[in-house]
Amino acid sequence: MRILMIPSPVVTHLMPLVPLAWALRSAGHELLVVGQPDLMGVARQAGLNAVSIGDRFGMEEVFHGMLEPGKRPIELWGRLHPDHLKHFPPVWKDHGERVLPAYLELARAYRPDLIVADPMEFNTLVVGGLLGVPVLHHRFGVDAVSEPVRAAARGAMRDSCWALGLDELPDPDIQLDPCPPSLQLPSLDEALPIRYVPFNGSGEVPAWLREERPSATGKRRVVVSLGTRTLALNGVPFVRGLLRAFDGLRDVEAVATVPEAFRGEIGAVPGNVRMTDPVPLHLLVETCDAVVHHGGSGTVLTAVSAGLPHLVLPQMADQFGHADQLVAAGAGLAIDDAAGQDDTVRLRCALEELLSEPGYAKAAWELREAMREMPTPAEVVAGLGRLL
Repeated sequence: MRILMIPSPVVTHLMPLVPLAWALRSAGHELLVVGQPDLMGVARQAGLNAVSIGDRFGMEEVFHGMLEPGKRPIELWGRLHPDHLKHFPPVWKDHGERVLPAYLELARAYRPDLIVADPMEFNTLVVGGLLGVPVLHHRFGVDAVSEPVRAAARGAMRDSCWALGLDELPDPDIQLDPCPPSLQLPSLDEALPIRYVPFNGSGEVPAWLREERPSATGKRRVVVSLGTRTLALNGVPFVRGLLRAFDGLRDVEAVATVPEAFRGEIGAVPGNVRMTDPVPLHLLVETCDAVVHHGGSGTVLTAVSAGLPHLVLPQMADQFGHADQLVAAGAGLAIDDAAGQDDTVRLRCALEELLSEPGYAKAAWELREAMREMPTPAEVVAGLGRLL
């Protein structure tokens, strides 16, 4: 088959698709990634052929433009509310108007047999509908967002679809879901399971990670991974307080992925905290006993694949849904308000509970085993011909 992979223009939206892309290529299919310049670096890291279309999208700049000085997203917007999803975001409508004509032109020339995308790339539904090509959407994780936003997109894009000859925005023909069923929301449309395989970018394994094993010292290692935006979106004071919460935790060491550009502003940290350049998270979790994170889908599922208990500190959007489902599964704790996240004592108490109560680790291990029972990307690809 000839396959077009068209992710929405955010690097963390392409990353979950990479293992599926590898499986498609390994099965002998031809695959081309198409997207805005934001995605080209990850496509190169993953060894995928790609075509860059249009200008850079710049999600970070979009968020910065919406924030107030010194305020984090959670401080301004709080939890994601269902009413927030009833309106199609203007930024996505603008994205569609900018790139849809070029996507259509390329697709007509390429003549794909299948279009693959994440569930936020609504342009693919238009392209597939106009060309009569099936569209496969691959969810990120716990998915509280894509279905209501697609419903909002159907209204916002109705005139555009009519002008092109479509009655309305179609639904995807196939959906894949990498989230273990016991973690996923029960009310979603039917989707086929696919085992999550971590792709957190490429990178060199640090020497200290190979040489220093906490099991040899009797310490418990906790990885602190807050994604690419938490620090950049006015999060330095929050992260500073979080790292200081490790002070006094007995036989515990923290490894925090913090880009060097932020370390000076964070300042001194407790002696049991190591700040390190970001490395692919799946390399770190293998040596850890727990993970502290923001609730991003890639971080959540990578930690689930390692069987680690979670302390979730969500900042915006679907991160709250991931936090809720992990807590419901018994696999972790969450602090989902800004005041609580800024309370060092409350953070320290949560860390102590997570590491001392065996029930969290047991539930996390059960999620890991459930994930391992899901079909691999290679097995899913082997059945695609029959599905299509």
